[in-house]
Amino acid sequence: MSLPANMRYVDLPFFGAPEAMTFATGPLPIPRAGEILVRVEAAGVNRPDVAQRQGTYPPPKDASPILGLEVAGEVVALGEGVDEFSVGDRVCALANGGGYAEYCAVPAGQALPFPKGYDAVKAAALPETFFTVWANLFQMAGLTEGETVLIHGGTSGIGTTAIQLAKAFGAEVFATAGSAEKCQACLDLGAKRAINYREEDFVEVIKEETSRRGVDAILDMIGAAYFQKNLSSLAKDGCLSIIAFLGGSLAEKVDLTPIMVKRLTVTGSTMRPRTAEEKRGIRDELVAEVWPLIEAGEVAPVIHSVLPFDQVVESHRLMESSKHIGKIVLKLA
Repeated sequence: MSLPANMRYVDLPFFGAPEAMTFATGPLPIPRAGEILVRVEAAGVNRPDVAQRQGTYPPPKDASPILGLEVAGEVVALGEGVDEFSVGDRVCALANGGGYAEYCAVPAGQALPFPKGYDAVKAAALPETFFTVWANLFQMAGLTEGETVLIHGGTSGIGTTAIQLAKAFGAEVFATAGSAEKCQACLDLGAKRAINYREEDFVEVIKEETSRRGVDAILDMIGAAYFQKNLSSLAKDGCLSIIAFLGGSLAEKVDLTPIMVKRLTVTGSTMRPRTAEEKRGIRDELVAEVWPLIEAGEVAPVIHSVLPFDQVVESHRLMESSKHIGKIVLKLA
């Protein structure tokens, strides 16, 4: 396959507001051993991209400094040792960086085939949220059929994915959101009860809904601001899984007694620093356990907006406004 010498990509000459991003032209990345080169047709926009743009979420040393953690498109070249994909395959992938570009090199173990019937835009809305939810809610928090879960930020990309997956695997789901419209969206996706955190105390609602037992798991992206309330909302042997700190990372004057009394587990992780082997393990479980649900139509990405690549600044403005319900996707081709 004949490839161009150069590609267009989003450059970040300095940290700052969305306007810090600009477009530049440079050489295509060369896939290393174990990597594939993808001609990017669509790329997802995520909170970690915003954090990297602001200077608070640096890429790993061996990753591309270009923004972007999920892509979808066509495999156009293979690195040494790759035998699970072929040139011409259609894949979506969790990238370690470099997604806001016309070409992106990604580890083969982080790539997945397009679900049947999916185009690049829908496929690009899958990797980052599905990897994150599967790892933190199912692998680490151990959510299983018959349990109860509270999902904060229910209409974010993570939240809409978590609600659907938890429901599909037989859990009873509660979710928080910041408006009546967003609460209705959570209910439409399968939540038993949506809690408007601007008008209700989620601790009291959870106590009422669970006959004061609490929930078995909480998926939280708020952090410090919700830490005490989350501990109060968990049932015995419950697990709090923290994936972001939108409400701060320093929790002061927290009563830790519930952790001991209720035998709670507090855990958390970020996806980017995980090893290639760990990400491959998550990918393999997604293909086996989740892709059949997607292809059956039981689970699907919720896409709020699809913007042309040239509107990357607008995509970050929208992300920061928190007015969206679901994913924001950039279309390149």
